[in-house]
Amino acid sequence: MRVLLVEDHPDLARWLAAWLTQSGFVVEHMERGDDADLALTTNRYDVVVLDLSLPGLDGLDVLRRLRDRGDATPVLVLTARGSKDDRVHGLNLGADDYLPKPFELDELEARLRALLRRSNSQTPRLKIGRLVLDTRDREVSLDGRPIALTPRELAVLEALAARLGRPVARETVFNRVFEYDSDARIESIEIYVHRLRKKLEGSGATITTLRGLGYALCVDG
Repeated sequence: MRVLLVEDHPDLARWLAAWLTQSGFVVEHMERGDDADLALTTNRYDVVVLDLSLPGLDGLDVLRRLRDRGDATPVLVLTARGSKDDRVHGLNLGADDYLPKPFELDELEARLRALLRRSNSQTPRLKIGRLVLDTRDREVSLDGRPIALTPRELAVLEALAARLGRPVARETVFNRVFEYDSDARIESIEIYVHRLRKKLEGSGATITTLRGLGYALCVDG
């Protein structure tokens, strides 16, 4: 049970990490939001414990970017922002649970285990026509046969699959694909959309360009 703990208060972080480790979790701690965002793009965690007031990148931005990438890793938000509006905003961005500070450690552990049970009962495999996207292992297959996608083609597919059948702005897809490439031009996204379209031919999944709205991944018929 691998936990990413994102908390910039050193004493609280040490306290939480020690408790969770003693409870059988493997804990990786990040103090900055931008460091956590990078870790979430390159590593897999079973659950994320996320503070909101972070240096580098706000916790809500970390959460938003995680969900924009199509990553369904359970997220429990810890924060001193306890107002109803803050909770609703966090949940609307994709938080799975919300625990205001101060809190009891046994309640935190119970909520984490509940999130893990819920996550393990859900399949990470998304069927799109004859195509299957495994969101956990980041693998794509057609009729059981693997499809070789480049990392950027896969990023396009994940961004569109996260909103299957609904428009995704070109800027959203671009930001997912070229997240750490400041020299890329937004027009470049057309190349990867075109390549992905070719590889999806015959799969029952098609990418439609919607003028003024972006792209949509749809199932034929």
